[in-house]
This record gives sequence, C-alpha cells and structure tokens, in this order.
Amino acid sequence: MENSVDEIVMARSLQLFAYISMSTVTFWAYDFVCSLHEEWTFLLRSRWTKVKGLYIIARYVPFALIIADLYLTLTQSENLKMCQTWTNISASLGAISLIFSESFFVLRTYALWNNNKIVLVAMLFALFAVFVSSIFVMLSDSDATTPSTFPGIQGCYWSSQSVRLFSPFVLVFVFQLGLACLTMIRVIQSWRSAKGPLYVMLVKHSIFYYACGLLFSVMNALFPILVLDEYLVYSSLEGLQIFILAILATRMHLHLWHAERHVHGSEALGCISISDMSPADYRDAQF
Repeated sequence: MENSVDEIVMARSLQLFAYISMSTVTFWAYDFVCSLHEEWTFLLRSRWTKVKGLYIIARYVPFALIIADLYLTLTQSENLKMCQTWTNISASLGAISLIFSESFFVLRTYALWNNNKIVLVAMLFALFAVFVSSIFVMLSDSDATTPSTFPGIQGCYWSSQSVRLFSPFVLVFVFQLGLACLTMIRVIQSWRSAKGPLYVMLVKHSIFYYACGLLFSVMNALFPILVLDEYLVYSSLEGLQIFILAILATRMHLHLWHAERHVHGSEALGCISISDMSPADYRDAQF
C-alpha cells in the first residue's frame, strides 16, 4: 500500500525532528564538558546561597529534559497515554528551565535598579504569570500528542497545529522585552557614573541574553503560523531555545563569578555580585 503525500511529509518531518533533537542534545553535552572545570571550581569554592541553588536548578533541569526528549524522540511506543504523559513532563521541565534561566536576569535587573523592591515584585509577578500561563496552555493541549505509526520511525509527535505552539513564547517575548526596557532605562540613567568593569560586564551579558531570547521567541511565535506543515521542526526549535538560554544564563553566571573573584582576590566569594554587592560596587570595582 502506497503512502499518501501527507504521510510522506509527516515521516520526513519526524526524521528531521529526531535529527535536530539529537543535535541539540549533542551541543548541550559538548558545552557541559567544555565548562566542567569552571563549573567544578564554582561548585566547590563558592558558598551555598540562594543564587547558587538557582544556578544548580537552571543548569541541571535540562538534563532531565534531555531524558524526556530522548524518550519522545527515540522510543517506539503505541501507548497514547504514555506519549501524552511524557509530553507533559517534557513541557513542564522546559517551562521550569526557561523560568529559572530568566530568574538570573530578574535578579540582575533588580541589582541595576538599586535593589528597588517595587521593580522586583513587578518582575516576579510577571514571571510567575508567564510560568502559570505557559504550563496551563501546554498541559491543556497534550491530547494533540500521538505515537508514530510510520514503519521504522520512532517517537511521539504533535499531530495538529494548536495555540500551544506559539502562545507561551509570545508571553516570554513580552516578559523579556519588559526586562530589556528596564535594563536600558537604568543604563541610560546611570551610564556616566557607572564605569566599573563588573557593571559593564553585567550590562553586556544582559543585552546579549535579551537579544538572543527575543530572537528565539519571535522565531518560535511566528514559525508555526508561517510554516504550517512543519510543526514538528518547530517543536525542535522550541527545545533549542530552552537549551540555549539555559547555557547562556549559567555560562554568564560562571563568567561573572570568576571575574568577581579576580577583582576581589578571594576564593570565599560564594555568590555573584547581584546578591553580595551593591550597584555602587559594580560601578567602582576595577581590574
């Protein structure tokens, strides 16, 4: 029996989805190995603080996400409920990873705003709203998941277009745009007095992270609308954004922590400047 054109297109999309997913996992593993020495130094020599706990969660939740994605991509299963369960797990882990990555820059924006409590409460409320809304949308649409029925092609996939494909990233885009605006407003207000290298590094990290986050969010919001037949490929791009932002957030944290150790000549510093230093310290610290 010959396959229809739609079935051939779906089979091709499933294979491409598996290839991109495996490439993302390989990239994550490569980054982990390359940063292992710096990370080990940080984990051993830093004090246990809330920010260190935040780092550990943001860094290692993607490992659990990798396990879920590998199951969805490589396991041959005809159990519909199992596919839906693992899809829900993957979606929840992805949302948690994304939220904790964003939390680093909520704290950095808080530091840039001289520890303004109103700004912090507003950012945390917006972040919580994004998290709850994203989880609700993702889990409410999990019945669109089905196991592969194509011979020789494994995995589970989203069988239809849905609001789930782009609405969470519209929310993330709005949130990141808000953080970027707060950062730029504060930079413009304090640029003349802020000359310390740690402050400059903090601002550069934030701007680069927001640029990457906004770019990925726009891609993930528009891709399922513009390319209607490639929603499996879109799903892999969704995972790529989560992994890239986790890598950027944790890498930037390590970089800032090691730079602060260099500035202060202390191995006892357990937290990056956003928690132990005032904004004045950023401005005045010199290499």
